[in-house]
This record gives sequence, C-alpha cells and structure tokens, in this order.
Amino acid sequence: MARRNTNTTQAVSAPQYLAWHVAQKGEKSYWNKVGAAWAHKDGKGYTLQLETCPINGRIVLRAPLEAAPETGKGA
Repeated sequence: MARRNTNTTQAVSAPQYLAWHVAQKGEKSYWNKVGAAWAHKDGKGYTLQLETCPINGRIVLRAPLEAAPETGKGA
C-alpha cells in the first residue's frame, strides 16, 4: 500500500545545489541545468532531483549564484 504525505503545510526550501550537465565539445564546455539537490535533515546525505537524465558528459553540483542586483538602463 502506498504511503500518502498528508502534511501539505510543509515549506519548500531552496536547493543547496543546482545540478548541471556538462558536455565537452572540442575546446568548449556546454552547461545545461538538469536538476537540484537538497541536504538531508541529519546532514548525512543529499536528495538529488533530476528533471532530465543525460546519457553522456558529467553532472556537476554547484551552489546557486546569489540573485544579481538589477542595473538600471536608460535615462
């Protein structure tokens, strides 16, 4: 029998890491975001959620960049 999560008030936290698929083509590397990772509450692991699963290259976990402040353009 499947378990159901009845706690619908649980807040969704921002991921600690973003998952990137990195493919090397000649001298260039191409990075595509493929998922995210969250630390377990006990600090002993991570949950990795992939939106797609690449079959080549490598997956790199990187901390998200802070939101860059918007610059005013124009007069």
